[in-house]
Amino acid sequence: MTSLQSAVRRRRAVAAAGAVTAGLLALSACQKPTPLSTITVGRSTVSSEATCYNDGNALKAADLAKCLKGTGIKSIKVDPDDTVRFGVDPKIADKGWTILMNGQPLTDSSTKTYRTIPGSVFFNAQYGASGNSTLVSIKEGDKNVTGLWSFKLTKDS
Repeated sequence: MTSLQSAVRRRRAVAAAGAVTAGLLALSACQKPTPLSTITVGRSTVSSEATCYNDGNALKAADLAKCLKGTGIKSIKVDPDDTVRFGVDPKIADKGWTILMNGQPLTDSSTKTYRTIPGSVFFNAQYGASGNSTLVSIKEGDKNVTGLWSFKLTKDS
């Protein structure tokens, strides 16, 4: 083997080691994902990480207000005759969770991982709905809010 071939191999080994190290550093700088919440209507499902989350610590009221007006919220179409199924990660259920509609509590707190609500509720003025879309949020925590997951439900009739 010539000294030129040996030098090329050493450079490749050093470059590969550098790439691996850079990749590990990039991964260690990433935040871990938040627990997921999911909404299912018929055969359609949408899942989301938290709109606001403070790694299990209480969120400030001002932050919650901003989260409820957040952009990039995932949406799902809902026929008023369908059943809307809510599912949460067990980590969310352990702390208790409440379904909010346009920022107001729609349900009592639950420690179950699954709940169902008739689709018609989300477009009924009696429950605070107006128009053909509703912001639905899942609030983690009873006394202190530690996470918020939001979805837009759009009427599909």
